[in-house]
Amino acid sequence: MNNKSFYISTAIAYASSKPHIGNTYEIVLADVIARYKRLCGYDVYFQTGTDEHGQKIEEKALAEGKTPQDFVDEKSKIIKYIWDKMNTSYDKFVRTTNPEHKKIVSDIFKKLYDQGDIYLGKYKGLYCTPCESFWTESQLVDGKCPDCGREVRESSEEAYFFKMSKYSKWLEKYINDNPDFIQPEARKNEIMNNFIKPGLQDLCVSRTSFKWGVPVNFDKKHVVYVWIDALSNYITFLGYNPIGESGNNFKKYWPADIHLIGKDILRFHTIYWPIMLHALGLELPKHIFGHPWLLFGNDKMSKSKGNIVYADDLVDKYGVDAVRFYMIHEIPYASDGTYTEDLLIDSINNNLANNLGNLINRTIGMSKKYFNGIVENKEIKEDVDDSLVDVVLSLKKEIDEDINKFRIADSLEKIMNAYRRCNKYIDETMPWLLFKDPDKHDRLATIIYNLVESIRIITVYLQAYLPSTADSIFKQINSNLNTYDSVDAFGNYESGTILGEAEVLFKRIDKENK
Repeated sequence: MNNKSFYISTAIAYASSKPHIGNTYEIVLADVIARYKRLCGYDVYFQTGTDEHGQKIEEKALAEGKTPQDFVDEKSKIIKYIWDKMNTSYDKFVRTTNPEHKKIVSDIFKKLYDQGDIYLGKYKGLYCTPCESFWTESQLVDGKCPDCGREVRESSEEAYFFKMSKYSKWLEKYINDNPDFIQPEARKNEIMNNFIKPGLQDLCVSRTSFKWGVPVNFDKKHVVYVWIDALSNYITFLGYNPIGESGNNFKKYWPADIHLIGKDILRFHTIYWPIMLHALGLELPKHIFGHPWLLFGNDKMSKSKGNIVYADDLVDKYGVDAVRFYMIHEIPYASDGTYTEDLLIDSINNNLANNLGNLINRTIGMSKKYFNGIVENKEIKEDVDDSLVDVVLSLKKEIDEDINKFRIADSLEKIMNAYRRCNKYIDETMPWLLFKDPDKHDRLATIIYNLVESIRIITVYLQAYLPSTADSIFKQINSNLNTYDSVDAFGNYESGTILGEAEVLFKRIDKENK
C-alpha cells in the first residue's frame, strides 16, 4: 500500500436548476475513480460542489421572487441531495457563495491586476445569458449561441480583461510538451485547432450589468466574472493564499491529479484555467478529462425538449447501484452514451440479474445443497481451474491500466466478464453431476471453493463501482477480506467458512409491467 495523495474534482454544478442524469453522470464517474484510488491505498481528496453566482441566477431568483442567496441555498441543497442519493464519497462539497472563497477570489483578481495581467477596457460583443459567454459574429451558428443554440444580444460595458493573448504561445507549447494533459486525444485536438492555434483573445473577467457575484475589491461597481470565480474553487477550498502562505491541504494535494469535466466546458478548463494558474505561478493539474454526454435517445437532454430524466427518480424505481451501473457501463470512453428506460432495464436484466445476481445465487445455492454452506478447499485441481484463476488474477493489472487512462466503462466490463467467466466455469465443471458420485465430492468442494474465492476477488474491485452491492456480496459469502492487498494471490478465502444466506441482488424487470 502507499500513502501518496490523489486529488480529483468534478466541475461545480451551476445552481440554477435540478441536475438531470446527464449532469449526475460526472459525479458518479469521479466517485468510481476516488473509491478505486482509496482502495489502492491513496490518500484521496475528492471535491465537488456548486457554482452560485452570475446574471442567470440573479434573473431566475428575481423571477421567483427570491433573493439570489435564498435561490442558490435551495438549489445547492437539491444538488447535494442527489449527489448523496447516488452514494458518492466526496470529501468536500463546496459553494462559491462561501465568504472565504469570495475573499480569496478577490485577492486572486487583485494579484493578477497588480502584476499587469488584468487591465480595464470596454467590451462590446454578442452575449448569451444562459451560457454567460460573449461571442463574435463569426462564432455564432445560424446567428445563435454555438453552445446552447439560444438567442444572443448585443452588449457593451466597461470591463476588466485578462491578457490571455500574452500566454497563447506558452499554452500551445505546454500542451504539445504534455500530450496527456488534455484527454481524450480528440478533445485535445479540438482545443488546439479551434481555439489556441488561431490565437487567443483577451478574456472579459468582470461585469457591471449585474451585482450577484464577487465584488472587485478595488472597483466596487464591477463583479468578478464567472470564470475566475468558479474555476478558482479548485484551489480556494484547499487553502490557497495568493498574498501569503497557503494552507497544508494545498501543499499536500495540489496540483490536482484530474479535473473531471463535461466536454462542453472543456475550453474554460484547458485554456482559461491553465493560463490563470501559470500567471499565479502555480503548477497545472496533471490531467483534464472531458467526458462525453449521456444523451436521451439521440438528443441532448433539455427542458425545452421535454426529455429530462432525474437520477433520484430512477434510484427510487430501480435502486442506486442499478443506476450507477448504467451510467458507468453504458457511456464509452470518448463518445456519447444513450439513455432510454428500455436500455436501462435491459442492462439491469442482462448484466446484473442474469450474470452477477445469478452467479451469487447459484454458488451459494449449490454450497448449501451439497455441503450445508461450508466452503472447504480440498485442493483437487484440474486444468479447467487454471483458466478461471488466470482471469481473476489478471484483473488487477487490467483495471489499474484502465482507471489510470480514465477508461472507466472498459474497466467495469472486465469485472462483469470475470463474473461471466465464473458462470461459464459452473457450466464447464457441472457440479450437479459430480454430486451424484461420492468419490467426486472432494473435487466438487474444490470447485465451490474456487467459485467463492473468485467471487471474493472480483468483488474487491466492484466496491469502487457498486459499493452497496459489493457489501451485500461480502455478507453473503461471509468474508471481510475486501482489501486491495488480498487479491494478489488466489486462495486467501478461509477454508471451512460457512456461507451466509443468499439474497436477491437484482430482480429481473418485466418491461411490460415496469
